[in-house]
Amino acid sequence: MSKEQTVNTGLHQRRENAGPLSRIETDPAHHLTGPFLTQTPLGGNTPSSGGSPVSTNGNGFPRTKAKLGFWDDITSFQWIIKPASSFKILVFFVILWANWAALAPYVATNLSNPFEPLLFISHRVPSSPPDDARYQKGYLDLVFIAYHIVFFSFLRQFITVTLCRPVARYFGIRKQGKIDRFGEQGYALVYFAVMGAWGYRIMTQLPTNWFQTKYFWIGSIPLTLILADYPHWDMKPELKRYYLMHSAYWCQQLIVLLLGLEKPRKDYTELVAHHFVTLWLIGWSYLINLTFIGNAVYMSMDIPDTFLAASKLLNYMRWEKTKVVSFIALLISWTYFRHWLNLKMLWSVWFEFDLISETNRSWAPETGAWLTWWMKYQIFAPILLLQILNLFWYFLILRIGYRAMLQAPMTDVRSDDEDDGDDGDDEPLIDKKSS
Repeated sequence: MSKEQTVNTGLHQRRENAGPLSRIETDPAHHLTGPFLTQTPLGGNTPSSGGSPVSTNGNGFPRTKAKLGFWDDITSFQWIIKPASSFKILVFFVILWANWAALAPYVATNLSNPFEPLLFISHRVPSSPPDDARYQKGYLDLVFIAYHIVFFSFLRQFITVTLCRPVARYFGIRKQGKIDRFGEQGYALVYFAVMGAWGYRIMTQLPTNWFQTKYFWIGSIPLTLILADYPHWDMKPELKRYYLMHSAYWCQQLIVLLLGLEKPRKDYTELVAHHFVTLWLIGWSYLINLTFIGNAVYMSMDIPDTFLAASKLLNYMRWEKTKVVSFIALLISWTYFRHWLNLKMLWSVWFEFDLISETNRSWAPETGAWLTWWMKYQIFAPILLLQILNLFWYFLILRIGYRAMLQAPMTDVRSDDEDDGDDGDDEPLIDKKSS
């Protein structure tokens, strides 16, 4: 047995004997800790590999050299991972909408465009003034979400393949698995940065501006606008679109996971649970007219996720000084947004719920009121579950920072990267240098 084989065998044995947290910390397939592992020096001898940025290697849809047609991509759900096919679907409905808008006035002037709910939000409140239009929820929202699931499928693959792949190779990343992860984090950075900024913009238009939590439940009377107490069933158009775009994004992410359209991570169950909790929060808060607190929850998640994705990318790029600054920003933002503000919202649910007037603390969907007494616990539960997940990930982030600052550096003795798709490559071989 060679010296290198002996070292690798010993490392595998130490990994098998390690505790659960240690295994997570050294697991390259874990969505949080994996990207923070020490990267193999650039310019290594490992050859580049080709293929899709969502390669499955036997999991989910297999790679094939046969070129399937557009209809085959639709029936096999390959459009989710093929930007050309998802783009065709998007353009197809845009053309139908445009043709209807152009030709309908000459045929039937009073006939509404059936393709409009795909592209634009629906269910405008008829009594709302033109200069302050309001929208309510309705079944056509599902059509909007379905179309934008296709939109996010295209956007995800366009960013990961067209934009991030060349950037990854520019920084010397060669293994396909690492290129895939780099693309995923690039997409996450773009999405969460945009949605975090958009969520902040929307919050500035609401009485809840910067987490004034009592207005989750009651109204306010600014100089220019009167907002009634709960139920806040009529939404500003920007708030409604923001909510539905979030829904489409998380539905698309869950579809990718459940259908195995990308190489599954070792924390697959954890990620699926997180997506279900997120969709629970989105769907339930939208249904029972709690969009103010929903906006606050999303903002508290999106902003720190932006720093998380940036830190992962910088670690892949080996920008050592910059990634330290980014990691510090991640710690600060995660502590403030995902813990302090999340606890503040939990406190509001528990202690300020009763600010709702007695007449609206009832189960009366026809009036938009859903908050009977037991709904307090239904609202509290998913936010508490989210806090528990946040604490678990927070502990992992703190340990990453602690080991980076106070312990000896980690040397990756694997062949260039952890994510090549071979079974053996899924096990990180980390050798901690003795002091």
